[in-house]
Amino acid sequence: MLPLFDIEGHVILITGGAGLIGREYARALAEAGAVAVIADLDMERAKYVVDEVGSDLIIPMQLDVTDPDSVQSIVRTIIDRFGRIDGLVNNAAMDPKFDPEHAGEHGLTFENYPLDMWRKELDVNVTGMFLCTQRVVPQMLKQKRGVIVNISSIYGMVGPDQRLYESDDPTAPVMKKPVTYTVSKSAVFGFTKYLAAYYGSTGIRANTLTLGGVYNKHEEGFLKRYNWRAPLGRMAESEEYCGALIYLLSDASSYMTGSNLVVDGGWTAW
Repeated sequence: MLPLFDIEGHVILITGGAGLIGREYARALAEAGAVAVIADLDMERAKYVVDEVGSDLIIPMQLDVTDPDSVQSIVRTIIDRFGRIDGLVNNAAMDPKFDPEHAGEHGLTFENYPLDMWRKELDVNVTGMFLCTQRVVPQMLKQKRGVIVNISSIYGMVGPDQRLYESDDPTAPVMKKPVTYTVSKSAVFGFTKYLAAYYGSTGIRANTLTLGGVYNKHEEGFLKRYNWRAPLGRMAESEEYCGALIYLLSDASSYMTGSNLVVDGGWTAW
């Protein structure tokens, strides 16, 4: 790997690290020689990722991003073990998915969206990002160096195209991408800009990585509609965001902070 992109020996905390994309982040970082701490609420799934990838550089830890004590505990554990935290990837989020595993789960309209679900999803997607960053920053200040990457979505930049979720079967239940996803993912941009401006002179950088949809055995009708809507004509493969992440975590992006790197197959180009 070119020295500019060198992250060998860096310690990177990835929240939601056992998910579809999080595990690819971990794999790519380990291949680049970095220590990838995959922090997830589901510890068994996190351990499975370690077994699947087979790298000693991937460390599973349990984390509830909405619990300040849980966040503080994992940060302390990482510092005690490695003496540093070079990067934080705020990846954990409640993301209503429309793959076969989650079929039929998203029939709520805006008019009947429950307040408790609104609060829960904002707690994970926004407050969790705040808590993890707040607990990691003191170590980065001591180091006079650190990188924060906040993961957003095309639906933080533009409203969801609800036509994608319409079934070809007229008797099928109505499906909608919920309001909480767009609201929480758009909040990521403001949070990133705040961090960049606040910590600009300290050696800490913060950027947003905005992703498009990832293929995961989606229903044929949905896939056809998504592909028609995307200029590249397809959804991303789960590993296609890793290059952008390594760029943001490395010195290749040393003069970049407060920015939004969009990797979406052209979705937001029109």
